[in-house]
Amino acid sequence: MKLTIQLFAGIAERLNTSQLEFEYDGDTLTAAMLKEQLSQAYPEAATQIRSSFLAVNQRYAPADTLLKTDDELALIPPVSGGDGSTNQDEDHPYTQEHRTEDGLFLITNAPLSVEATTDMVITANHGAALTFVGTTREMTGEQRTVHLEYEAYVPMALSHMAAIGKEIAERWPGVLCAISHRIGKVDVAEISVVIAVSSPHRSDCYDASRYAIERLKQTVPIWKKEIWEDGSEWKGHQLGPWNPMDEKK
Repeated sequence: MKLTIQLFAGIAERLNTSQLEFEYDGDTLTAAMLKEQLSQAYPEAATQIRSSFLAVNQRYAPADTLLKTDDELALIPPVSGGDGSTNQDEDHPYTQEHRTEDGLFLITNAPLSVEATTDMVITANHGAALTFVGTTREMTGEQRTVHLEYEAYVPMALSHMAAIGKEIAERWPGVLCAISHRIGKVDVAEISVVIAVSSPHRSDCYDASRYAIERLKQTVPIWKKEIWEDGSEWKGHQLGPWNPMDEKK
């Protein structure tokens, strides 16, 4: 069985590649078995591999998931999505923009527009709208951040952003949600994420907005690398043990 595994963030950096070709001699291979095989084959990245989840066909896979040779596989290290319509300009001559079909969810390497994201959820029958804007913070304690670099598993990230919108609509009927996220270099005080929600009444806006950013950090495969004056580090999930398959209560 010959498999291709996509790598991201710290694992890709440690192994100096964004893709692994891996051959397995047995007939049956589960997600847990593959992670252990990779950990043994690449001991320099074993800790990161074991703390990651395997995505199969852009979905987080339980440990007992059986793998096939034609599966789209990716190792997803702990995510860190978002701390806190875009036009091409002279600073971003090669804009990469990816949207869901309904236009509500966007990943781009160009600067984000708060107004454009908010406009996606404004409707005549909603009396409240709330927009959360996450920006790059310069100082964390005594440490100075020079800029951030974001990376995403784009197709899976978009599908999970859309899933957040569906979850919100189920929990708060009638609430609309749009999310725009930046990838690539994001300088200090620049916007990395915009989350806009609207509803008939303001209380649902507050609850849905908080829910959206927490789910973004939990499930969406977007990673953040902090660049400092004297080094750098990939920042993953920092809200306790990470399990993207946990249901949000």
